[in-house]
Amino acid sequence: MKSGYGKTYHRYIEDFISFLVPGGKRILRVEVEDEGRIALSTGAYDYIILSDVLGRVYDVQALLISIRGLTLPESRLIITQYSALWEPILRLASFLKLRSPNSEQNWLSAGDIVNFLTLADFEVVTMGRKLLLPVYVPLLSALLNRYIAQIPLINRLCLVNYFVARSRPTLNHRAHNPSVSIVIPARNEAGTIQRIIDELPALGAFTELIFIEGNSSDHTRAEIEKRVAKYRGSQRLLWSVQSGRGKGDAVRKGFAMATGDVLMIYDADMTVPASEIQRFYSAITESRGEFINGSRLVYPMEKESMRLLNFIANKCFGILFSWILGQRLKDTLCGTKVLWRADYADIIAGRSFFGDFDPFGDFDLLFGAAKLNKKIVDLPVHYKERTYGSTNISRFSHGWLLLKMVIFAARKIKFR
Repeated sequence: MKSGYGKTYHRYIEDFISFLVPGGKRILRVEVEDEGRIALSTGAYDYIILSDVLGRVYDVQALLISIRGLTLPESRLIITQYSALWEPILRLASFLKLRSPNSEQNWLSAGDIVNFLTLADFEVVTMGRKLLLPVYVPLLSALLNRYIAQIPLINRLCLVNYFVARSRPTLNHRAHNPSVSIVIPARNEAGTIQRIIDELPALGAFTELIFIEGNSSDHTRAEIEKRVAKYRGSQRLLWSVQSGRGKGDAVRKGFAMATGDVLMIYDADMTVPASEIQRFYSAITESRGEFINGSRLVYPMEKESMRLLNFIANKCFGILFSWILGQRLKDTLCGTKVLWRADYADIIAGRSFFGDFDPFGDFDLLFGAAKLNKKIVDLPVHYKERTYGSTNISRFSHGWLLLKMVIFAARKIKFR
């Protein structure tokens, strides 16, 4: 590459890849040698990067199949590739000696690359488009590449297609019969504590129920203490009182106490039937996803379970967060979420990127999982009316907080 085009383009791509790859990971960068030859290393890597490689090799499918042998189930393959739409422009740039002579053998569409990944037994985690203006023009480059390039339809004109993929899972690879810790934030929920203990299923090698009491005004704390003391069943019961405020603080405290391989959050209002927790366990242990997110917005709801304004707002926020994070999310605020404890450790390690921003607890986990390129999967649940107490949600103040979460995520992830 030559001139301002090469400098701007390569700087942008390197910066974007650095954003995608966490620190401390084993990385393999695949390079194309003369005449399209590629020499692959041996061993296994956390991240394998193919930047502008697929257009210059003779057999894309064979290359991807070879690379799959270098991956672990947790590994990620990152691909950046010129859009086929830019072929005439780049050929002209080569003719005018504004870039290196054209060495592309393949001009691949995004659909072509997804198909090659499927044939090589990879699964796309997220994909998108970047870079409208690959030369530096003061102010204009930043405006077009940071903001305008993110707008749907307009972004189809971008120079670069990117993909993050994982090896298609075949079976549970983390642990045999993994154990489970279920964290149950409870504030003013005294009437459901015994039902939770009775109805949550036993899962895996052991199941640990961790109640985090949120400074209730009713007798929730006394009820938890009494029920835990009297319990003689097979599950492990723990409890504590949160020192801070908000559900996010309660979740973090509960996760710090957890010892299970799988971490779950279950809201103490029991508006999600306890029996459906089994589905979350199956989804994560069968590698359907690496972060399982409950969705209340698929099945019909009971009459008083969610007000119309809340329903509409949740739908809209789901669309916005799906666009920002690059993965489908129908319902960001469903209280039931499941992830691996090892992945939560990585979220903690990368928490400085986002900071302490989330009073809900949902977005700390969702944003952290998306930043780590974890596969997020929605799992529909049946949403029921409360049988005890009243909601702890304030529609307008929490709606304002959600809007702030959208702006925060857009600034940190989409418009970075």
